[in-house]
Amino acid sequence: MKRTDRLDSEYRKEISAIVAGPLKNREPRLKGIISITEADVAPDLKTAKIYVSVFASSAEEKKNTIELLKENAGFIRRELAHVMRTRTVPALTFLEDASIEYGAKMDELLEGLNKDNK
Repeated sequence: MKRTDRLDSEYRKEISAIVAGPLKNREPRLKGIISITEADVAPDLKTAKIYVSVFASSAEEKKNTIELLKENAGFIRRELAHVMRTRTVPALTFLEDASIEYGAKMDELLEGLNKDNK
C-alpha cells in the first residue's frame, strides 16, 4: 500500500470525526447525514480533494451543507493539524460526490425495466 493511499484513508477517517464532532457543535446549520466518501491527497501533500456525500431532506439543505463545509475548510484543516502526525496538513477542497445518488437512480431505472419485462 502506497503512502498516499494510507494518508487518504487516514484523512477520510479523521475528517469524518471532525465533521461529526467539533464542526457540528460549532456550526448548527449543518443538516443531513454527511459522509466523507473519499480523500485524494496530492503526492506533494500540499492539497487534498475531499469528496462528500450529503443525504438531506431537500436539495437546498444539501447545497447549504456543502457550502458550509467549504466555508469551514480552514477550521477542519486546523483540527486535522492537532490529530495528524505530519509536518504539513494539506489545503482542503470539498467536492460533492454524486456517485451514491447516481447508483440509486440506476437502481430505480433497472427496477422499472424489470417491472416492464414481467
